[in-house]
Amino acid sequence: MSKVVLERLKSKFGERILETSSAHGDDCAVVAPKDWHEVAAFLRDDSACDMAMFIDVTAVDYPKREPRFDVILMLYSPNKKQRVRLKTRVFDEYEEGSHSPAKPTRVQTVSDLWLAANWFEREVWDMFGVRFEGHPDLRRILMYEEFEGHALRKDYSADKTQPLVPYRQGEDVLGKLPPFRADEGMPWGRKDWLPRDAAWDDVDTGDKPDAPPPDGTAPTKAPGAGSP
Repeated sequence: MSKVVLERLKSKFGERILETSSAHGDDCAVVAPKDWHEVAAFLRDDSACDMAMFIDVTAVDYPKREPRFDVILMLYSPNKKQRVRLKTRVFDEYEEGSHSPAKPTRVQTVSDLWLAANWFEREVWDMFGVRFEGHPDLRRILMYEEFEGHALRKDYSADKTQPLVPYRQGEDVLGKLPPFRADEGMPWGRKDWLPRDAAWDDVDTGDKPDAPPPDGTAPTKAPGAGSP
């Protein structure tokens, strides 16, 4: 079914579609980095393609190949019931030293086309070191900012140790926003669940906007409220 999409791409972009394949039902088109965003936008906006749903964007590292990285965008059309992968290839910016038209190391963000791509592109940067130009907030998402290297690159040593960094001090270092409380999102081992649970009656269920802080202080109930 998605072969229709590949034919539509070849009809629209001609030789700018460098390769197509349909191995094992995975229909894929390969484009140059400079055409990445334009082709992605066409896949979303063209009525015959209608790729309204962003699925994933990821990378694959081929350290002995030039260009080194595949960047892969996966899309789906709920209306047409068809999916496609858009792929491009970029060089390693750490080896090349900079991004250039002759040896592109970056691709343009598609987060302006699908908002969900924002965090996925951050993950590709964090894990592989591939940058997305125009991204509104391209910073690490899985590792901390002081982390050295990119952990899913094939040349990242399994024995590598990371520098210890001091614990960040100051108020609201985690930047929690409502409706999250200060204790939410913390590792399990750092929560003291007993005082917290003891502050609630067994019959308390549902949403608890007045839930107690981690010190176990019981919530204040409205006048007349109580257990049935």
